[in-house]
Amino acid sequence: MRVLVTGAAGFIGSEVSMKLLARGDVVIGIDNHNDYYDPGLKEARLLRHLAHPNYTHLRIDLADRQAIDAAFAGHQPQAVVNLAAQAGVRYSIENPLAYIHSNIVGFAHILEACRHNNITHLVYASSSSVYGGNTAMPFSTGDNVDHPLSLYAATKKSNELMAHTYSHLFGLPTTGLRFFTVYGPWGRPDMALFKFTQAIVAGEKIQIFNYGKHRRDFTYIDDIVEGIIRVLDCPAQPDPLYKSDQPNPGSSNVPWRVYNIGNNQPVELMQYIESLENALGKKVEKELLPMQAGDVPDTYADVSDLVAQFQYKPSITVDEGIKRFVTWYSDYFNL
Repeated sequence: MRVLVTGAAGFIGSEVSMKLLARGDVVIGIDNHNDYYDPGLKEARLLRHLAHPNYTHLRIDLADRQAIDAAFAGHQPQAVVNLAAQAGVRYSIENPLAYIHSNIVGFAHILEACRHNNITHLVYASSSSVYGGNTAMPFSTGDNVDHPLSLYAATKKSNELMAHTYSHLFGLPTTGLRFFTVYGPWGRPDMALFKFTQAIVAGEKIQIFNYGKHRRDFTYIDDIVEGIIRVLDCPAQPDPLYKSDQPNPGSSNVPWRVYNIGNNQPVELMQYIESLENALGKKVEKELLPMQAGDVPDTYADVSDLVAQFQYKPSITVDEGIKRFVTWYSDYFNL
């Protein structure tokens, strides 16, 4: 298959590209290489792809419609995995328009390009953040998600709505994947695991919000990628059980679906940090702080739909996943 992957130099996009290349697909990668975090890490990820003859890389922005249209016309992908986005809940409070630019305008350009180029399936990144103020656990795709707590979450919910419109009007098969706290080798420096590791290695204290009472459904990168690939290979179909008088928020009578990808085993943040301390063989001083604006105390994924329809459930434990991250971190930074 010829697959266009956006955000190909990013954490998840890079791993998806590598997996697709390994199984023989042709990959066209798109990334704007912005400086939200260290561009050097993005370049290092990209070097792995460029060594493969079936990989082509385009340094363009999703908000550049002409460049996106030219990429589709010139490379003629059959399927699209849209992972490019302005990430980060807290940064969306400081710089909200960056999220409109990338996550709304950019996603609209992807939808239009898919519509006009006979794309067989669009798989795109949503987020567990869409569950917002929900407190019923575990989070289910059958839950209402109309109460986002950050603009980042609102843009991800908007993506799901925009995709549904294109599935309805143009028959474009679209599948949204709500990721739950992805971590692992080649991860993002702005996320907790990377920041905590840097601090522990440097002998510095770490800041822990919500006084360490967070619970997160931490999901290892390999589990996320396997889920993406399985979903990509099965374009969304209309749900034969859908009832318009009792609508299920997670399915539709058009080729549109959303799924959770989480470990289905929430872990307390303090336990997560303890696993990291054990993997590094060092203890860390902790500064306990209140919960930050836009954050949620707990996440917990109901993945029953993913299991039932794709016979797949994430399986890597937090202890094992953190060990693998620490091994990569030590190698990457020559510790």
